[in-house]
Amino acid sequence: MEKFEKITGLVAPMDRSNVDTDAIIPKQFLKSIKRSGFGPNLFDEWRYLDHGEPGMDNSGRPVNPDFVLNLPRYKGASVLLARENFGCGSSREHAPWALLDYGFRVIIAPSYADIFFNNCFKNGIVPIVQPAQVVDELFQAVETNEGYQLTVDLAAQTITTPEGKSIAFEVEEFRKHCLLNGLDDIGLTLQHVDDIRAYETQRKQGAPWLF
Repeated sequence: MEKFEKITGLVAPMDRSNVDTDAIIPKQFLKSIKRSGFGPNLFDEWRYLDHGEPGMDNSGRPVNPDFVLNLPRYKGASVLLARENFGCGSSREHAPWALLDYGFRVIIAPSYADIFFNNCFKNGIVPIVQPAQVVDELFQAVETNEGYQLTVDLAAQTITTPEGKSIAFEVEEFRKHCLLNGLDDIGLTLQHVDDIRAYETQRKQGAPWLF
């Protein structure tokens, strides 16, 4: 997993409540278990005017000109501003995979579905919780200022606006440690690789018939 320390990124506003994981990455794309390649189909049913299927050439598909991620001013955004209960619905890990593959490293919202929230941390995305009033202010700032960027410093646990205002956020210490060091579940396990190998050697000697 890629480390997350500090980024300054363009903000894209997703002004919808209760965005579910089927909207983030529709069910027909769940056939693949690779973690990459889902970015072109992020928000597929909202982003395009036709029905998407795995393996389609997205470059020739008709796009929805009114969808936020299709607006030129938000091209290349790495911070997603969202409303309450983001990531609700089924627990598919493909949802954070698609967001990450598109380029999002940070989500800011008043609340998230629990499983989606946990999956973000395990895949290198920082889901930040902020009060609805703060989120409203950020939506207004993004709307009125084209090219609006935020700086997110995970070590300091701060969001900094272009005006220099600092907004604190909470993150559980273990999750923070994993993100700062790029450790997913596999990475955490591999930290104990010497102990694992020693156990396997001992086990082979004590119960060779198992091997």
